[in-house]
Amino acid sequence: MENIVDKYLFFGMGYSSTQSARFVRKHARDELEIYGSVRSQEVCKKLEFENIKSYIFTGLKANAELNQPIAQASHIINSIAPDANGDAVYNYYFEQLNKAKNLKWLCYYSSVGVYGNHNGLWVDENSKCEPKNIRSQQRIKAENLWQDFAEQKNIPLLILRLAGIYGQGRSSFEKLKKGTAKRIIKENQVFNRIHVKDIARVTMLAAKQKLNGIFNLSDDEPAPPHEVVEYACKISGLDLPPKEKFEDANMSEMARSFYNDNKHVSNKAIKNALNIELLYPNYRTGLNSILQQEEF
Repeated sequence: MENIVDKYLFFGMGYSSTQSARFVRKHARDELEIYGSVRSQEVCKKLEFENIKSYIFTGLKANAELNQPIAQASHIINSIAPDANGDAVYNYYFEQLNKAKNLKWLCYYSSVGVYGNHNGLWVDENSKCEPKNIRSQQRIKAENLWQDFAEQKNIPLLILRLAGIYGQGRSSFEKLKKGTAKRIIKENQVFNRIHVKDIARVTMLAAKQKLNGIFNLSDDEPAPPHEVVEYACKISGLDLPPKEKFEDANMSEMARSFYNDNKHVSNKAIKNALNIELLYPNYRTGLNSILQQEEF
């Protein structure tokens, strides 16, 4: 009897997807193959060292080389953010995906930004999605596209609404060392965040169970952004940036827009579905872990 090998295809082999691919491989009981789409040849070459076959896909046109991996894929994870033209994977590979006979599970990395502003209240997967910014409105459209697709194809779809992602190489420490970290004070403002290794672990576990549905993925403790910076300085000895009132702070429009949304995001549903606790349930455990691997 032929041994059926699971084949994972990651669209958008970036920070989160690469970590997820590593977790999938590390915890696989049986042989599997991993493929990915990337935006440059440089990244292709790096992934070769991890035995990941990758293909160029910039989101501006289809690459026919991806047709075969799609046809063979058992699990597909899409982490490419939509833009004004919609979801690039859906736009350019709908026919190939629709014909894929081996596909057993889909995963789409969305964002907790779809909830919009809830004035600091707790939100869960049943809360209203009323985003004001275009980025999050595009996310909702993409979610709806994939839900319709999965329903028509009769396969499970996991939509992971991710909080702000941080981890090794992408944390307060890097900004502090560069001198670009800010300590912005806005009364009652909280942000939600998630360590990249928790994204990877949840993706791996959900793929094994073929988890279906919409789930938030945020840590247990939404917190004011200035508290995170202050804690990073406390444990690292790096210089603490001066306090700045939000109204007076010099920020890009993109950075300022994140302060328009204020909510506590509940993660109870995903923890219950997978019967887990997070590896890094708050920013302190996450930053402590990162610091142990940093050089100062």
